[in-house]
Amino acid sequence: MTIRTILVDDEKLAIQGLMLRLQAFPDVEIIDTCSNGREAIRKIKTEKPDLVFLDIQMPGFDGFSVVKGVMEIEPPLIVFVTAYQEHAVRAFEANAVNYLMKPVDEDKLADTLERVRLRLAEKRSAEEAEKLKNVLAEVAPDAMEAMPDEGEPAAARYERLINIKDKGQIFRVDVDSIERIEAAGDYMVIYTADNSLILRETMKDLERRLDPRVFQRVHRSWIVNLNQVRQVKPHTNGECFLVLESGADVKVSRSYRDVVARFVH
Repeated sequence: MTIRTILVDDEKLAIQGLMLRLQAFPDVEIIDTCSNGREAIRKIKTEKPDLVFLDIQMPGFDGFSVVKGVMEIEPPLIVFVTAYQEHAVRAFEANAVNYLMKPVDEDKLADTLERVRLRLAEKRSAEEAEKLKNVLAEVAPDAMEAMPDEGEPAAARYERLINIKDKGQIFRVDVDSIERIEAAGDYMVIYTADNSLILRETMKDLERRLDPRVFQRVHRSWIVNLNQVRQVKPHTNGECFLVLESGADVKVSRSYRDVVARFVH
């Protein structure tokens, strides 16, 4: 995952120093630099970066004015870089990923970029899942009919914890931790990131207990948690697979193929 990045600072040496430090991170692609706030607003709107390293003290439009100026679009992640400690509280109020003091410490920079990666992964996962929900809903009208009324909270209709008796023990499983569910006759295999459990229940009965906006059947034998989908991967013969956060692949059956193909493209 490449992190498309813009650097904004009115001091040329500060930009050069930050560029030098960022060379240690191959996933960071510096697509542009700006020397003032007005230029930064214009380039952020046109180039739509993932991340902006933003100086605060600049003539004319300061860093906070830049943030305000790009709020009409979906703003990038912001890391403030400054020589002035007193702006820290206001920086975090602006929902910045971090607040780095000049000269930038390499360890703090590495920690900041790890936070950026996590935020971008969460954002992209949510976007992919939302797209997938929309296209799969077209071939799952029963699931759409089962969705709660507008005035009824979804959480009130569907279970948050499922009790599973397996291997002589009872496990209380948070449904958000479930990645995928496999049908095997009259029982289910429930997969989480670090475990697999046997549930003595039919898929049809289990589906009634799960929120269809999150858990969607993509195959006769598979239900997936759409929030766990990382990628839709085309395969031969027009087939495709859903790649989940754990790296597991789940095949999408032919009845879903045409709709998911539109999602892929």
